[in-house]
Amino acid sequence: MATSINCSIVFAIIALSLFSSISTSHAARSLLQLPNLPTIPSLPQPTRPQLPNIPNLPTTLPPLPSVSSLPTLPSIPKMTLPPMPSINPLPNMPSIPNMIPTLSPPPSN
Repeated sequence: MATSINCSIVFAIIALSLFSSISTSHAARSLLQLPNLPTIPSLPQPTRPQLPNIPNLPTTLPPLPSVSSLPTLPSIPKMTLPPMPSINPLPNMPSIPNMIPTLSPPPSN
C-alpha cells in the first residue's frame, strides 16, 4: 500500500516536471515569433571630466647615512643561570606483571 503511494507521488512529480518544461518551451517559442519590436533609441554619451595628471616622482633615492654617524648601541649584560641542583638517580621501576591469562584447553570428562 505504501509502495503504491510512493510510486504515484514519484509519477506525479515526473509529470509536473514534464508539463512545466513543455509550457516553458512553448512560451519561449511564442516570444521568438513576436513581430519585430521597435528598437530602443541610443542615449547620449555623457562627457567625462579629464583626470588630473600624475606628478613625476623622483627616480633617484637620497643617499643613506654613513655608518659612523649612527649612534652606538649599549652593550647588553649577559645572563648567567644558577647551577642546576644535583638530581638523585631515579629508582628502578618494578616490572609490570603479565596480566593476560593464557588460555588452557577445557578439562576433559
